[in-house]
Parts: sequence; C-alpha cells; structure tokens
Amino acid sequence: MSGLRVVPTRRHGRERVYVCLRDGRSVAWYDRDAGRVNLLSGDRREDVLDALGPFLTGSVTVGPPPVPTPAELARLSLLPDDDLAPNRPGEALRIALEREPGTPSRIRPDPRRRALAAEQAVGEALDRLDGAGWRALHSVPLPGGARVHHLAIGPGGLFAVHTLYARKRRVLVADPMVAVGRREARPVLRRARADADRAAHALAAEVRPVLALFGPADVAVSARPGGALVLADTEVDSLARSGAVLKPADVEALHALARDRNTWLRA
Repeated sequence: MSGLRVVPTRRHGRERVYVCLRDGRSVAWYDRDAGRVNLLSGDRREDVLDALGPFLTGSVTVGPPPVPTPAELARLSLLPDDDLAPNRPGEALRIALEREPGTPSRIRPDPRRRALAAEQAVGEALDRLDGAGWRALHSVPLPGGARVHHLAIGPGGLFAVHTLYARKRRVLVADPMVAVGRREARPVLRRARADADRAAHALAAEVRPVLALFGPADVAVSARPGGALVLADTEVDSLARSGAVLKPADVEALHALARDRNTWLRA
C-alpha cells in the first residue's frame, strides 16, 4: 500500500487532482488542463502515478512543479480540513439541515431553507466574478459560532457580504435597522459591519460590509448606510465595477490567507 490518497478538485475553472499523504500534505497534483503531473517528491514518482492512474487522460508530462508563488506555497502547506475554499455557498446551513432537517410545513417554512436560498443565490453570483479576477469564500467561520456568509476578494478590494432573504417583499433600510415586509426591523447593518470589522482584523486589511438582499420586490432607503453597500442579489456583479484597489498578486495572497481556517481564530 502506498499510503497515498487522491483528492479531485475543481476551483476557479481549473480541474486538479491532488495526491496527499495520510496527514493531508500534498506530494503531487495533476493539472488536467495543462496535462502535467507536478511532483513535490521525486522518490514517490511510481506511487503517485499508480494512484493517479484512473484520472490520467491523453499525453501527460511528469516532473517537478514550476517555482510556486507565495500564495501557492501557502495553499500547498494547508491541510484539507483547514481549507475553506471548497465551501459551497450556504455550507454551514447545508450541514445543519442535513443533521436536523426539521419537519416540512407549507404554513411556516423552515427559515433556514430560506436563508440557504439567499446564500446560494448570492454566492453563485459572487463565484461568477471569477473571470474578472475575483475570489470568493463562503461560510467563513468566526470564533463564537458566528460566520461571514461570503468574503469577496478582487481588484476592487475586500467585501464581507451578509445575505438576507427578502423574496417578493418590500425592504426598508434605516441604518442600522432593516425591515423586510411586515416583520419587525432588526439591526442587520450592525451585524454586517461587525462581520466586516472582524474580517479586517483577521486579514489585517480593509474590508467593506455589504448587505445582499435576495429577491426584494422594492428597496427603500430612509437613512443611507454609511460605509456599507446594500445590493440586491442581481446587483452583486456591480462589485466588479468598483475600481482597482488590489493587484492580482495581492488578490491571490489575501485569498491564500483567508482560505486558511486558522486565520479566523484571531477574528
């Protein structure tokens, strides 16, 4: 037995298959798009190729990887359980619903399912910005059980995105209070700012708060939210037009830092 395990991934439009030791450290990866097996340890060449056998297609080049960037080095040293990049939009809610699905009701739908629908819609919109040089993380855990619904990192800067279900309802924003339909107003913008502040502390960088509303019928703003953005889920792509603040290398470096679960222990 080689003691190796294979982990297929697809991220940012690239398909890769990682070969890891039992403790999670990578010893090689197969870049299907480039047709290349990158070996970090030459003495495991045969074991790696045996493990990758079912995944290899066409002509394949085998050799040491190109000189990695600092962001790639950080990712390669990251244990799979500590990597937040594979999180799907609404990951924490998905897990909670799998563990305790609750009782379906047409009269009082489970609010977690509505929240999940909101996070999925907003998260998918953020993921579509990948082609414009953006990176998105979802369900970023914070100490104390809180979490950042989405963290967007791109040329326009860093944004902590808090989502709110508002399908076919009128939304009234009076900073920091937000009222959805006939429900009592809540200080949602205060929560969004708190998440952004904690993210800024963890990443040592400026992070702007964003409130993303899922499917609102109408949005009325009676007191403009200072420093925070309020967007419908269909307007999330406007972040890509927020100007150039970060260089591509800075985006990748911040993404490498943010995807490490341990980074958030100091938030």
